[in-house]
Order: sequence, then C-alpha cells, then structure tokens
Amino acid sequence: MKYFKKIPGERVYLSPYNGSDEEVESFTKWLNDSAVTDGLGDTHMQYNLPNERLWLEDIMKKGEPAFAIVLAETDEIIGSMALMEIKQVHGSATVGIFIGEAEHRGKGYGTEAMKLLVGYGFDVLNLCNIMLNVYEFNENAQKSYLKVGFKEIGRRRKAHYLNNARHDIIFMDITREDWYGK
Repeated sequence: MKYFKKIPGERVYLSPYNGSDEEVESFTKWLNDSAVTDGLGDTHMQYNLPNERLWLEDIMKKGEPAFAIVLAETDEIIGSMALMEIKQVHGSATVGIFIGEAEHRGKGYGTEAMKLLVGYGFDVLNLCNIMLNVYEFNENAQKSYLKVGFKEIGRRRKAHYLNNARHDIIFMDITREDWYGK
C-alpha cells in the first residue's frame, strides 16, 4: 500500500486513506475485533467489506481530516483517526482514534498520533477546542489522552452497556491554551 506523510512524526505518520483493497480489508478486520470495538462502543455492530468500502470512499470524497496511522519505519497501517463534527465557526471538533493491530497497542503509537492530530487541529485548522469520549474501563486510553494534555470535563454515569455491565462515559477535552501552555 502507498501512504503519504501528510502529518509526519517520529515513529508514526498520518496519511490520507488510499482506498485500496488491503486497506478496506484491514479496517473490516479491525472493526470486527471486540478488542477494538469495545473501546469504540461499536461491539454490537457488524462490518463487511462492501460497507467499509462505501464508508471509506465517502470519507475520501468529503476530504475530512481522517487519517491512516502508519508506522514510519515500515509504512504499515496500524490504525485510524479523524477529526469529526467540526464546527469551524466555533473552532470545535471531536476526535476519534483506534490502533487496530494488537501487537502495536500499548507502545505509545496512539499517543504520538493523537499529538500529531491535535497539533494539526490547532495549527492548521485553527480549532480552539477538541473533545473526545472514552469509557471508564479503557484505562490505557485515558492515560494516553492525559499525556497529550486532555482533561476530564465530565461523565455520563452508567450510560454505556457492555458485557452485562454498565460503565461511565468520560468526556475529555483540550483547548488551544492547554496545548500551547505545555
């Protein structure tokens, strides 16, 4: 697969999606893995190749800031992230991320990718506030977001159901002031 270093980092870079069959297959595989979808809140969903292809083509047509997370050393795609719900007039957006390949989780790649995208959001898109949500059981993601500079701003208590248990949804955000004050 061919990827382009739109937002380069040290160990990873962010590239626009390329829409290849291999990319569609990777996304479909990852989004049918409960280790990925538990953290996304999508474990109940079913993903297939035709629908993933349509979703990817739609994202690429819109030109939204959605990116493949790619290892700099090998040019291997390991995950995905995007800025969504962008409200340019207010300078706000929501961010989402996942590392799809299990062997690449817990190694700091997601933290580095999040720093790259947050910087892009503030420096290029002129955003002022970027928000995300994370489930209380996803402690590794929470630690990663705190390293980037996100702060907890609230909780929706027991609002997420997974594996016969209720969990809080934690809301976090980072402002331009937080980012530049680091």
